[in-house]
Amino acid sequence: MAAFGSDLVAHVLLLETESGLVLVDSGYGLLDIADPAGRLGPNRRLVGPKLIESEAAVRQVAALGFEPGDVRHIVITHFDFDHIGGLADFPEAQVHVTVEEVEGAMRAPSRRERQRYRAAQWAHGPKLVEHARTGEAWRGFAAAQELTEIAPGLVLVPLPGHTRGHAAVAVDAGDRWLLHAGDAFYHHGEIDGSRVPRVLSFAQVAIGWDRQQVRDNHARLAELHGRGEADLEIINAHDRLLFEQARERSLN
Repeated sequence: MAAFGSDLVAHVLLLETESGLVLVDSGYGLLDIADPAGRLGPNRRLVGPKLIESEAAVRQVAALGFEPGDVRHIVITHFDFDHIGGLADFPEAQVHVTVEEVEGAMRAPSRRERQRYRAAQWAHGPKLVEHARTGEAWRGFAAAQELTEIAPGLVLVPLPGHTRGHAAVAVDAGDRWLLHAGDAFYHHGEIDGSRVPRVLSFAQVAIGWDRQQVRDNHARLAELHGRGEADLEIINAHDRLLFEQARERSLN
């Protein structure tokens, strides 16, 4: 998708577990594609997504030979419209999210949050499973919670800043841990020290619920990346380079 004048992706992860398929985020959905003005609102003009039906998660799941009902769980990093629009395409799935994110989006949103989130995207009544900020440390992040009710090796890592209840998701991929940092950072330059497009650097701080926490998260993730741990790969929701590198490594 073209966003903020840059070439970004908006991808989800699909995991096969003993309890069924699991999505990390759901991306844009079929209803978003059919009615972008009603579902996404005026902020869609800022983001400028290319809404292509064949790229919706439900269509890609079908292309792999599965049914929507095979997706039993969806773990959400946060409730921005480019991450939850596809929930309605998987109405039977349990949707795992932090308590704080539900508070900010659905139960007690501030004025800023009411302008940010799109209630139409959860009007179908998703089956929410709310997770409190409790648990053990994971790679230096406090209160990480292994989602054993879904599968071992799937960890919800609270990482507020971009939104009130934003979280990262860590996945044990066998040969390595994959840390999906959601929108904790937009561009790989925030963690590897390379040049970050100015528009993205500005946007992620301007949009952030807690701007100082956004900067702190960049520093924490950069420090983690800088350790060069062979069993850890960090990706996010929108960086094309990181997405392609992770995809190539998975295929190999």
